Amino acid sequence: MTLKNLAPLCILLLTFSNEAFSQNMSFEEYNPVSTLRVPGKEIHRAKFPFIDVHGHQYQMPTQDLSPLIADMDKLNLAIMVNLSGGSGERIKQSLENIKNHYPNRFAVFANVDFDGVGKPGWSEKAVTQLEADIKNGAKGLKVYKSLGLRDTDSSGKRLAVDDERLSAIWEKCGELGVPVLIHSADPKPFWDEVNSDNERWLELKTHPRRKRSATDPASWEQIIGEQHRMFKKHPKTNFINAHMGWYANDLGTLASLMDEIPNMYVGIGAIIAELGRQPKNAHKFFVKYQDRVLFGKDSWKPEEFPTYFRVLESDDEYFPYHKKYHAFWAMYGMDLPDEVLKKLYYRNALKLIPGLDKSLFPKE
Repeated sequence: MTLKNLAPLCILLLTFSNEAFSQNMSFEEYNPVSTLRVPGKEIHRAKFPFIDVHGHQYQMPTQDLSPLIADMDKLNLAIMVNLSGGSGERIKQSLENIKNHYPNRFAVFANVDFDGVGKPGWSEKAVTQLEADIKNGAKGLKVYKSLGLRDTDSSGKRLAVDDERLSAIWEKCGELGVPVLIHSADPKPFWDEVNSDNERWLELKTHPRRKRSATDPASWEQIIGEQHRMFKKHPKTNFINAHMGWYANDLGTLASLMDEIPNMYVGIGAIIAELGRQPKNAHKFFVKYQDRVLFGKDSWKPEEFPTYFRVLESDDEYFPYHKKYHAFWAMYGMDLPDEVLKKLYYRNALKLIPGLDKSLFPKE
């Protein structure tokens, strides 16, 4: 058989091979390009200068901040709040680095080490250290999700979010007038069965360590309930509930909680996909609670910010999200009014976080 005669057979086999692959394609591989053509465009720069209240810069004590500032300026990010400040000498080094280079572009939150809760004098020592960190320039306290999930007391027992031995910390923040940004638990589907009904199936398949159960280490309802009870016990302290308290997919329940807990604010870090699939409902929520919602991104990936801007600012339809395992659905714009955007982007943060440079924002 000549090469000329073999050519049609090769084409046939290649076509069959491609078709067989498509029939056996996994869900992870299936990621079609939409054929829909509707008006709209990406937004690469926020309409107003904004404060990111949920940033993480772990190398801030020693890093060159110039490249970071250059990326921030492209986005119109006026102030980044670094929640990974640590405490003691570490936070002092970060604050010194900022002071020497960009004194008005960053704020740093302190962290509390919960190791040793239950030992004599732990509470007094922790409060003293926090007070020193605030005096040295920290603008608030960040509490990681390890509280309620992984942290244990001196006897090895899981440390509940509303453990009474931590009360002095929350009270001190209220006394000093600084907010507490707290992340408790994770999305509820991480506790659900991993089956065809679970919207986070792909994420749990690709990140299996995120799976939880009612005994690993407690149910989602228990941890979230602890957080809410803690908020209520300390009404003079302002709490920023990270990730909208994992209720961005249930804004009706979140609205009831907002009404019930007036000292609770919410940040939108890592949940924009929930808002982008319910633009009308989310629009109403943001208008109603416009004084208590703050912008936050969580991970520092400048290329992902345009999705946030587009969901918040535009009325665009059916545009892609940036991370398939978080959301395999398309986004829609919420088309928020300018007055709501200004509060979300900077006014609410200026109100809650002391000592930020107001001159970086439009004159009111």
